[in-house]
Amino acid sequence: MLIAIDGPAASGKGTLGKRIAGHLGLAHLDTGLLYRAVGAACLAIGKLDDEAASVAAAHALDVSTLDPETLRTGEIGEAASVVAARPEVRAALIDLQRRFAARPEGAVLDGRDIGTVICPDATVKLFVTATPEVRAERRYKELSARDPFASYEAVLADIHKRDARDSNRAAAPLLKADDAVLLDTSALGIEESFAAALAIVERARG
Repeated sequence: MLIAIDGPAASGKGTLGKRIAGHLGLAHLDTGLLYRAVGAACLAIGKLDDEAASVAAAHALDVSTLDPETLRTGEIGEAASVVAARPEVRAALIDLQRRFAARPEGAVLDGRDIGTVICPDATVKLFVTATPEVRAERRYKELSARDPFASYEAVLADIHKRDARDSNRAAAPLLKADDAVLLDTSALGIEESFAAALAIVERARG
């Protein structure tokens, strides 16, 4: 079984992907971490504006070295959105993602173009979303635990900026696949969202 979960920043898709994968005993890949890792690599050498450097970082990426904790900062999130808009970076990461998805037992992948580009033939496709204000509140709580100077207003502005960039980029823009099931988690807690997502998956399993 191959499960594709897409949605905008801080919609809860990563948490759902991890929970669903654990419940079904499948491998999980948060593809956003790939772009965060590329963005972080470019920031580390002061070359975020250098497209060639971001493409090289994408080609050199090793999934086994990804550290979610160090990659989930606001600065790296913004850098990820910048490099993700570059067609050559996305092309460099497509094969990596598809190899992960090709596991015989199946997998769960979450991102922004899984159901439309990476795994268009996925068994189940979910498009997880929430209002910008709810998503900003979630991201603010996550960031403020590590950064006492984080502000809700700044996070909300970043959410709006990333939404615009992700939806309007030329390469694999954020879109709901025609056959994806929409799941709005604006009024749902983690457990309620998981139950709703799992019900969608179970229906698809037959």
